[in-house]
Amino acid sequence: MASVEPTDPKSEQEKGRVPLWLDPDDLDRLSRHCCCAEDASEEERDRCGRIRFRAGAALHKHGYRR
Repeated sequence: MASVEPTDPKSEQEKGRVPLWLDPDDLDRLSRHCCCAEDASEEERDRCGRIRFRAGAALHKHGYRR
């Protein structure tokens, strides 16, 4: 998986990204569950990894996970 850098709100907005508010239980599921098929491409696995990382980081940042 490609390295992930800390989130900078201005940089995220410049990339066209949007904020997403989810219930902590939903974020926890996203952070722990990979839906990639056995034959998923490296690109698909990287995308899944980024989503799981961001979900876990959001939980950690707001004190839901240590």
